[in-house]
Amino acid sequence: MARIPHRMFKTTAMAALVALALAGCAGEMAYREGRTLVEQNNPEAGLAKFQEAISKDPNNAQFRSAYLLTRDRAAVRYLEQADRDLADGRRAPALQGYQRVLAMDPVNERARAGLRAVESAERLEKMVASAAELAAKKDYDGAKQKLGAVLAEKPSYEAARLMLRDVNEKSAQPTAESGLSKAFKQPITIEFRDAPLKQVFEIIARRSGLNFVFDKDVKTDQKASIFLKNSTVEAAVYYLLMTNQLEQQVLDGNTILIYPNVAAKLKEYQEMVVKTFFLANAEAKSVANTLKTILKSRDVVVDEKLNLLIVRDNAEAIRLAERLVALQDVAEPEVMLEVEILEVKRTRLMELGVAWPTTVTFGPLISSGGTVLTVNDLNHLNQRSIGVSALNVTAKVNKTDGDSNLLANPRIRVRNKEKAKILIGDKVPVITTTISPGTGGFASESVSYVDVGLTLNAEPTIYLNNEVAIRVALEVSNLVSQVETKSGTKAYQIGTRQATTMLQLKDGENQVLAGLINNEDRSNGSKVPLFGDVPILGRLFGSTTDDKQKTEIVLSITPHLIRNVQRPEASAAEFSAGTEGNFRRRPDPAVRTPVALPLGAPSVPAAPVRPSAPQLPPGQPQGQGAQPVTVPAPGQPADAVPAAPPSAPAGVPLSTSQPGPATSVAQPEPAPPIPAPPQPPAK
Repeated sequence: MARIPHRMFKTTAMAALVALALAGCAGEMAYREGRTLVEQNNPEAGLAKFQEAISKDPNNAQFRSAYLLTRDRAAVRYLEQADRDLADGRRAPALQGYQRVLAMDPVNERARAGLRAVESAERLEKMVASAAELAAKKDYDGAKQKLGAVLAEKPSYEAARLMLRDVNEKSAQPTAESGLSKAFKQPITIEFRDAPLKQVFEIIARRSGLNFVFDKDVKTDQKASIFLKNSTVEAAVYYLLMTNQLEQQVLDGNTILIYPNVAAKLKEYQEMVVKTFFLANAEAKSVANTLKTILKSRDVVVDEKLNLLIVRDNAEAIRLAERLVALQDVAEPEVMLEVEILEVKRTRLMELGVAWPTTVTFGPLISSGGTVLTVNDLNHLNQRSIGVSALNVTAKVNKTDGDSNLLANPRIRVRNKEKAKILIGDKVPVITTTISPGTGGFASESVSYVDVGLTLNAEPTIYLNNEVAIRVALEVSNLVSQVETKSGTKAYQIGTRQATTMLQLKDGENQVLAGLINNEDRSNGSKVPLFGDVPILGRLFGSTTDDKQKTEIVLSITPHLIRNVQRPEASAAEFSAGTEGNFRRRPDPAVRTPVALPLGAPSVPAAPVRPSAPQLPPGQPQGQGAQPVTVPAPGQPADAVPAAPPSAPAGVPLSTSQPGPATSVAQPEPAPPIPAPPQPPAK
């Protein structure tokens, strides 16, 4: 291998160094340009320059940090603005904001969620518009279904909620099964006594256009009696099922399966529905207990992390569960407590008198040899060699006044029946020493803290009449003295004042609690015996210190309601829940006015009537037989068509009204009669 000349190696190294220097300069220039663009509120161009700087110098941490910081700040600003635009209904600017964020950060999950929210808002708006069109066409059931789907996905959609309330007020009948509502709404007047069940359902099928399919275990020849005037097809089907221990299952838009209401058949035919409830305010456990208690639902899954419920039950139970969840999943009340705490402290200190010396010290002035005092020197002590300590007399005339105010004005927001605590003060350490028993025992110390100062505990209870009951506990403590034990451990003497009460205030009403007063009156004296006890003149032979301290605590509390419980409407607070064994929806019990059929409606084919018993003399009960079904003529009240007389001969068809005035039982061209089932003679 040929060796590279030394001069050529140096040239190559210099070229590499120059290239690195030029790259570093280019990166620095791009970095500076990027900072300038960011300061000019053009973060996209600034990020492009930062990326260029990073490509020139990939190992520069400053370039990478500037890029990441600028990207995150710009993304947060754009996302906040886009969220505000979406909340205000401006979807186009919101969409643009989310797209700008994704252009800077393609993996930003919040921007992706924003795009999904924009798409969802467009879809829900179309559903609300479609519901409005259906409501304008008086198709209230279809409108309710669409609005219910919208509110199930977005419960805070105010326009859908208001429209649903309007539709509920305008609709006169609760929502029927999908595809059957129009047929169920048709008016009918039907009278049968001890007629075969199959024949009754056949008449209802001809009137409504519905198809009825019977399970093999249904006794179609069992007798049924029903008398309804100015009612609906839904009510007729409901009462027939209820009085004959039957149940129904909707197969399609106009077909209903009839089967016995027994456990085996219910398990076989009754379809189950899985419903997921995303709760915004209520706890999933609490709502699950409600559903298990009222609906007896066994298949209820609680997800506490996501705060949701998954319920599996029949369709009627799911409808009831939706109404129960709507009652419980409401925002909890909140109140703002405005508290003012004032501590007023007054100090009066009076010092008056003469402080005389209490001790005198005598001592020799000289010693033998000037150094050490010996016993022999004591024999030569006299008034010239004994010294006396200095005697000082001090006159004290002093008065000190002090006023101090400690004011605290905290504002704290607290939910209903939750505890709030306010502490203004210090935590005093208390050291506890523990000595292990035995010869080889050792001592260990632990530190605990005691709150000293002002402590306020408040627990509000919010009522529907905008009143707030507040349980207040106020404690004021201070450090009195410090005590040291034999082992060296320090203990503290703490003085305290407490007050506990229960208030009930209106929204915005103020209450002041005062009277926590602490009076201290201390007097200390130092005087000459006998002379200091002389009245008035005794002040000249002694000094007295009078110390008076007065402390008062004043508490002012004012509740301000942030949110209260909204009382639900009567229709939402009380509704039908079926029977003990079945949640089958009951038809609307309101009294209905006769409804005329539209002009040109096809007539209902005639049906035969069972032969009635011979006419008996007046006062004697008639024989039991089938009664006619009456269908009103177009433009004619339902009760205007007379029923067939009880003495109608066998084989005469049921009366069917044609356009024009009501006619008699026999029509000019009746439909061919259907043979009636054999009937035993009346007794």
